[in-house]
Amino acid sequence: MADHYESFRAEVRAFLARTLTPEIRARARRQAGVAAERDLGIWWHRTLHAQGWSAPAWPREYGGPGWDVVERHIFEEECALAGAPQLFLGGLQLVGPVLMAFGTEAQKAFFLPRLLSGDHYWCQGFSEPGSGSDLASLRTAAVRDGDHYVINGGKIWTTHAHWANWIFMLVRTSTAGRPQAGITFLLSPMDAPGITVSPIRSMSGEHEVNQVFFDNLRVPVENRVGDENQGWAIAKYLLEFERGGSYAAPARVSLEEARAAATRAGDDPPLWGDPFFRRRYAETEIAILAQGWTEKRVIAGLAAGGNPGDAMASVLKVRGSEVQQQAAELAVLALGEAAIPDQRAALEPGSEVPVIGPDIALRPSARHMNLRAASIFGGSNEIQRNIIARLTLNSR
Repeated sequence: MADHYESFRAEVRAFLARTLTPEIRARARRQAGVAAERDLGIWWHRTLHAQGWSAPAWPREYGGPGWDVVERHIFEEECALAGAPQLFLGGLQLVGPVLMAFGTEAQKAFFLPRLLSGDHYWCQGFSEPGSGSDLASLRTAAVRDGDHYVINGGKIWTTHAHWANWIFMLVRTSTAGRPQAGITFLLSPMDAPGITVSPIRSMSGEHEVNQVFFDNLRVPVENRVGDENQGWAIAKYLLEFERGGSYAAPARVSLEEARAAATRAGDDPPLWGDPFFRRRYAETEIAILAQGWTEKRVIAGLAAGGNPGDAMASVLKVRGSEVQQQAAELAVLALGEAAIPDQRAALEPGSEVPVIGPDIALRPSARHMNLRAASIFGGSNEIQRNIIARLTLNSR
């Protein structure tokens, strides 16, 4: 079996080597956010679709490659290390599996092929002002009116809502009983009357997130996933996919940027010779190695039919986000004064604004600032630590 995985890794590397041109890699290196800008992301999605690889986790019956967990991990790892564009996970990784598990046959027939091809670009309508990690407190109201729900309220931190053509959302359909009991999962096209998208600029300069307002938005009942008031169970299922993935490989990319910056020509003396920096570098490298081996241990357990459990999913998310932040911060430290200039204009998609300083200085500061949110989105690390404590203490 080991020979099979080595052969598979070689196949993935060969595909990436012939597909990712220097121009594509250069565009991908300009991405400081969680996913590639729209045009690059769609190109990469359709390139993978032509190869049959756009949905690594999907089973063959729905058009996926039918890979096992080890093959999926190898693919994610090699894409990150090769500098491939990062696909936005809203459709393929989140709403796709939800539709497979909870959708009607009509919903599967309509949405899944369009998700697979990239014709549908999805955003996630979960968080609201005051309802982020405490998602059960959401207040966006959905009132049944015949064959439609009428939606009023709004969502915030909605990633890529300005590019998406569909949104999946949690709405409140009942105020009776526990807050979790009155939530419903709905789907809506983004061009429906009653949706307004307002941009939010991050401190790193990207227009990546938005606030979305619903003003008497009408959503057909046929666009409800699962039963009315079943949304909380569906959301918990979805979040299992949001908190997965590889954290170590992207962190290693930042570590390599740190080493390149610390050894760049022209520094006298090179920062690489500084004992303080080398200690920080070694600590970060050890943390990345530990994260990587933990991810592989979990993958091996899954491949053997085991279940790592919710506590381990939270452990991976907490440590993975912190390791990514640690590596990104080190890359900024390695740049020294070169990290100070504001490079936001040069990072804009299609920008011809020249880089200030060495080319290596373009992305690390923006990436560092963007990753401050990694310990918040997908369930804040404080919430994840509560989950770890509750599950481990209750198991004794």
